Amino acid sequence: MKIRISNKFSSAVKEKIGFTFLALCIVITLLFLAGIIYLIFSNGLEVISWEFLTSVPRKGMTAGGVAPAIVGTLYLTVGAVAFALPLGLACAIYLNEYGPRGFIVNIIRMSINNLAGVPSVVFGLFGLAVFVKFFGFGVSILSGSLTLGILILPGIISASQEALMAAPYSIREASLALGATQWQTIKKTVLPAAMPGIMTGVILSVARAAGETAPILFTAATFYKRGYPDSIFSEVMALPYHIYALMTEGTKPDKQTAIAYGCALLLLAITLLISAVAIYLRNKYRSLYAR
Repeated sequence: MKIRISNKFSSAVKEKIGFTFLALCIVITLLFLAGIIYLIFSNGLEVISWEFLTSVPRKGMTAGGVAPAIVGTLYLTVGAVAFALPLGLACAIYLNEYGPRGFIVNIIRMSINNLAGVPSVVFGLFGLAVFVKFFGFGVSILSGSLTLGILILPGIISASQEALMAAPYSIREASLALGATQWQTIKKTVLPAAMPGIMTGVILSVARAAGETAPILFTAATFYKRGYPDSIFSEVMALPYHIYALMTEGTKPDKQTAIAYGCALLLLAITLLISAVAIYLRNKYRSLYAR
C-alpha cells in the first residue's frame, strides 16, 4: 500500500512539474511576443497618419508616406497565394487521394518537407535565375509573386495533406456507396471537411509571404518608385524591403528609423488583416460542414 501511494505521489509530482514547465514556456513566449509588439507599437505609432498611409515618399525617404509600398506588399502577397494555393492543393489531392502508396510517393513527400526548410534567400536566387533572367519577366511583380509562391508552396502542400488525411474515411465510403465518382467524392465531401485545415495552412503562408525580404530583393523590389505599379511587369516597392532599405541606407537615421518602425507596424497590421479574412473563411467552412 505504501509503495502504491508513493508511486501515485511521485507521478502527481512529475505531472505537476511537467505542467509547470509547459506553462512557464508559454509565459516566456508570450512575454517575448508582447515585447516585440510593444516595441513596434511604441516606436511606430507616432508616425502613423493619413498622409503616411496615402502619400508617396519624399525628401530621400525622410518624409511623406509609404502608400506605394503598402500596395506593392498586397500585390505580391495576393499574387503568391493565388499562384501557390491551387497548385499546392492539387498536389496534395493527388498525393493523398490518387497517388499510389509506395517508395516514390514517400520520396516526394520527404522532398516537399525538406523544401520547406530551404532558406528564403535560395528561393530568391532561384527566382532571379529562372523568372527574371530565363523567362525574361525582369524585376517585376510577376517574378516576385511567383518566387514567393514557390516559397510558400511546401507549407500549403503539407497543411493540405494533413487536412485531407484528417477527413473521416467514412464520408468517402458513404459517398462512393451512393454512386458518386472519386472526384465528386473529393469535391463534395472531402474538401469541405478539410477546408478549415487547408485555410490554416494558407494563414501561415500569407504571414510568411508578406514578411519575406530576401526573395523580393532579387526579383521584385525597388528602393524607390514614384507612383504605383501599372502592370505585373513593373518593379514595386514593398514594406519588408522598404524597412531594410531605411535601416541600412540613407544619411538621416533618426528620421528613417521612425519611418521603418511605422512600416513594421503597417506590415503587422496588413498581415493580421489578411489572416483575419482567412480565419473568417475557415470558420465559415467549419460551421457549414458542422451543419
